[in-house]
Order: sequence, then C-alpha cells, then structure tokens
Amino acid sequence: MAAEAESDPDMLRELVGNARVVLWDFDGPVCRLFAGHAAERVATDLVEWLEGRGLHGLLTERERETLDPHVVLRAVDRRHPGSDLVAELEERLTKEELRATASAMPTPYADPLIRTWTAVGARLAVVTNNSPRVVRTYLSGRGLEGCFAPHVYGRTQNLHHLKPHPHCLHRALNAMGAAPSAALMIGDTPSDHEAARSAGVPFLGYARNGRKEGLLREAGATAVVGSLWSLLRVIRGQG
Repeated sequence: MAAEAESDPDMLRELVGNARVVLWDFDGPVCRLFAGHAAERVATDLVEWLEGRGLHGLLTERERETLDPHVVLRAVDRRHPGSDLVAELEERLTKEELRATASAMPTPYADPLIRTWTAVGARLAVVTNNSPRVVRTYLSGRGLEGCFAPHVYGRTQNLHHLKPHPHCLHRALNAMGAAPSAALMIGDTPSDHEAARSAGVPFLGYARNGRKEGLLREAGATAVVGSLWSLLRVIRGQG
C-alpha cells in the first residue's frame, strides 16, 4: 500500500479529529464525472468550436497537450477576460458536464463516507471547478444533496477564481462560519492542494492510482490515501 496515510491511521485520526467542516473537491473524491464521457473529447470539442469562430492560437502547445476543459477555459479567459465568449464557453462546458452526470462513476466508498461523516456531526461542503448545477444534479441523483446543502461552491464566470485560487474555499468557510484550522479539504490534484494551502486548510489527498499520488506528493501533499475505505474506517471508529 503506497499511500502513506493509509498505513498511518494515527495521521488520519488526527486529521479527522480536528475537522468540524469537510471541504470536498467533486470530480475525483466524490465521483469520476467523465468516466463515460471523456474530458479530453470535451476539451477538443471546445477548441474546435473556438477555431470554427476564427479563434486560433488561444492555447499554448503545452495547453493543447493537456486537453483539459478547464485549461481551455483559463486560456480563453486570460486573453478575453469577462467577455461574452468566456460566458458562452463556460455555458457550453456546463452542458457537457451535465450530460456527463448520467454516466458518472461514484468513487468507491464515497457515498457511505459522506453519509457517515454527516451522521457523526461533521458539516460538509463541495468546493470545485465544476459547475455547481452539475454538482447538485449528481448529488440529488445519489440522494446525497442533503448532506451538503446549501454548501456547494463551484465555478462562476469569474474564471480567474478557479482553483488553485482559494476563492471557493473562502466562500465555503465564510458561509459556514468555520476557521481554516477546523476544516479539512479532500482533493485529488495539485491545484486542490495549493488552494487548501493558500486558505490555511489541512489537506488530505485522494489518489486512485500511482500517477495521481506522485503528482500530489510532488506538490507537497504529506497525507494521501489510495482508497476512501481507510478514511471510512476511522470515521466509523470515532462514531
């Protein structure tokens, strides 16, 4: 078992014991949003849509290689901030994300972990670069919306506030009246880790494979689990 926190239950117990509020990234820790609706295809479609309108050269070669929808959004926002183009592109991505919810794959043990953590008194929020409409649609379909409502903080048309900017974390903490030290963020990307660090919130990485774990470790994450089962066991032990 590669993930350090899984083999160190004391580390997990300390993180959980201090957390009155849990901030969840959505795509990764809660579900694989694009499990049956490839994110790369969505990003390619967005680029082709832009080029069909004569907007070539908006992405660097490195950004083209990444083929992530949020990279495309950021690139356009960088060059045309606050424009109608950005608003239309964001809405197109939201529609693709909504379509993806039909085939989204729940992260193993996420549903029982969310329900159990709520049952033992933690307050939960979603902090994500995805559209809040998408998050609510998915949570409602899984019967989980009540565990988070009304605390879903997602993408707005102010795209410079996407993580790694800590804006959505600050929104959640302010709305819930929580100090950063009394919270815990669960995320699966370096941008999640950076946002948590900027907001002063302790961080637990979720890495479903070795590549994801390596990226989190490189970013400085010290507590990483490869399965939410180990976290669920700790919660159940405390409950």
